[in-house]
Amino acid sequence: MNKDIKPATIAAHAAGAIDPQSGGVVPALQPSTTYLRDKGYDLVRQDNVYSRADSDNLRQAEEVLRRLENAEETFLFPSGMAAIAAVFRTLPNGATAVVQSGIYWGTSAWTREFCARREINLVEVDADDLLATCNSAKPALVFIETPSNPWLKTVDIRAIANATSATLVVDATAATPVLTRSLEFGADIVMHSATKGINGHSDVLAGVLSTNAKGAAIWEMIRDDRKMAGAILGPFEAWLLTRAMRTLPLRVERMSQNAQALAEYLLAHDAVDDVFYPGLPSHKGHEIAKKQMSGGFGSLLSVLVKGSKEDALRVVGKLQLFLRATSLGGVESLVEHRHTIEPHTGIPENLIRVSVGIEDIGDLVADWDQALT
Repeated sequence: MNKDIKPATIAAHAAGAIDPQSGGVVPALQPSTTYLRDKGYDLVRQDNVYSRADSDNLRQAEEVLRRLENAEETFLFPSGMAAIAAVFRTLPNGATAVVQSGIYWGTSAWTREFCARREINLVEVDADDLLATCNSAKPALVFIETPSNPWLKTVDIRAIANATSATLVVDATAATPVLTRSLEFGADIVMHSATKGINGHSDVLAGVLSTNAKGAAIWEMIRDDRKMAGAILGPFEAWLLTRAMRTLPLRVERMSQNAQALAEYLLAHDAVDDVFYPGLPSHKGHEIAKKQMSGGFGSLLSVLVKGSKEDALRVVGKLQLFLRATSLGGVESLVEHRHTIEPHTGIPENLIRVSVGIEDIGDLVADWDQALT
């Protein structure tokens, strides 16, 4: 496949994956944990020894993601948090890590515990203060999330990359590689929870790291750690992920269109105080988002309804098409009252996080219309 082939084509063809044994246009699922040797005890295939490091299904999924990200190398992990942990485990004791605050709570909670245990100096800072902090703290690692979850804050990746010599890691889960190729804006490593929009069907748990610094020391440490610690995605999950990614650009396009229309509708509604969505001109990070998001602004938005916690819960309870469940990026629309889930994070009691799916936008708007009245 030529290098100039577009993401939609890469995804639809699963980066050229087929089943050479049968000639099938769909890659086969190979669940074996170990591989055959001949009578002389040579491997039948030199690249397959043991499934903790060797899996055709894993390689196929990684190749699709690598091509979509325009990266030199991509590694899949059994969850997004496993991917994040692999990055932070490269830090030596005494190092400094700057981490954006107000991001996915699982990341914040884990990094706090890990850095305290490892005597790593953790500096958590708001998106607006990242540039100044990177200049003053002299970190070894900078970790940002754009757009952030659930505040939808947008960080200028290139500006941060230019402001620090530290390893810059970008969690671009809400954007997916379809909308933002973080490496092209100066990130050293881009991370996604592939559980979310990349898979998009709420049936696979996976994480991914990609880089254009294949030979860098930190990347080789991640490679070795993944293999020896066994943080490997299973072949069935990798096969499902490859299957799902064939429609990734189509899903992202539809979700972004739906989210944009819903955000505009909600912002104009009398029962809504504010809407956080990068696609809105009123959004603080809109201009940055326009520079580094191409083809839409993603499926995630947050809504501040007028009133109290009880008013927000009433709206959530009345929604019929938006399923009350945790996660984002699936084909089905989801809604979550964040304060109920994470009251300790200071999230407003009237904030509702919304993951917009691929349903008919008229139906989605009508559902919110009846819920807000």
